[in-house]
Amino acid sequence: MLSARNQFAGKIKSVKLGNVMAEVIVTVGNIEIVSAITRSSAEALDLKKGDAVKAIIKSTEVMIDK
Repeated sequence: MLSARNQFAGKIKSVKLGNVMAEVIVTVGNIEIVSAITRSSAEALDLKKGDAVKAIIKSTEVMIDK
């Protein structure tokens, strides 16, 4: 259970893996939400284009849940 209230269902548009970080772009309706998460988190969630996810916004952070 997550405490963040701002959760938006969307689909992954792209995942760009760097050495340490990953950029994940999620399409929610006709907007895009961009999240920078650790590469290991992106790999642990096995994030890939087309996956249904939730963009979870808490304060200045955007988290990804699958």
